[in-house]
Amino acid sequence: MDFSVPTFVKWAGGKKQLLQEIVRFKPKKFNNYIEPFVGGGAVYFFVQKNYDGRAFISDINQELITTFKIIRDKPLELIKLLKEHRKNHNKEYYYKIRDDFDIEKSTPLEIAGRFIYLNKTCFNGLYRVNSKGKFNVPIGSYKNPSIFNEKDLIIASKLLKRTEINVADFKEVVNHAKKGDFVYFDPPYLPISKTSNFTSYTKKTFLEKEQKELAEVFKVLNKKGCFVMLSNSDHPLIKNLYSGFNFHTVKANRAISCIGSGRGKINELIITNY
Repeated sequence: MDFSVPTFVKWAGGKKQLLQEIVRFKPKKFNNYIEPFVGGGAVYFFVQKNYDGRAFISDINQELITTFKIIRDKPLELIKLLKEHRKNHNKEYYYKIRDDFDIEKSTPLEIAGRFIYLNKTCFNGLYRVNSKGKFNVPIGSYKNPSIFNEKDLIIASKLLKRTEINVADFKEVVNHAKKGDFVYFDPPYLPISKTSNFTSYTKKTFLEKEQKELAEVFKVLNKKGCFVMLSNSDHPLIKNLYSGFNFHTVKANRAISCIGSGRGKINELIITNY
């Protein structure tokens, strides 16, 4: 089976490295595919490449969702804009794009181009915003960043054609998921230590309260007859919240860390109701 998938952003907790593990635990047959925390979309793109049926992806990160829609609808225009960003890239240009950009007055195409440009040129490829929702990561030390892969964007655009893409809170999934659908949750993980506390993909936090709400949604979908899979940290609270379901432990690399010695293999959980 081909596990290659297109990528257009670096994403903390991205699942490209774990695709083979995740696919081992997917249901053999399902109807629609639904992913409420789509992030970089590695699992989504794999499903679209290998299975029939419709897909529904969402996230509360509005810039990310805008970028998915532009890749689907205007890939050639996006490639042209990214070539301009690549040509103009330097320290002064980076901070101008980061700090002087008015999202309210910008087109979706401009928002998507900025989103990918900053993601591929910022420090460590880390997407992080402050309490006001402003992207605040400093420039990375890349000499000649490629910023984008044209082939990947074209492939992603084709795969996204039969997909519904929305800005939505994960709780909304209970309104449209039906019996036989496959729902995959990949939320911001519950921190296993103070130094791993990264939940700032948006200005909203995702901590213990939200984890408990997600567990309740998982249980509602289970009662509806959906196939539900969830990835999270190997933490006692997570094990308690999903007691009675099936646990699978996998080893994952720490892909993004500000401390080099903090990178390495750690346990993660894949939880299923089937």
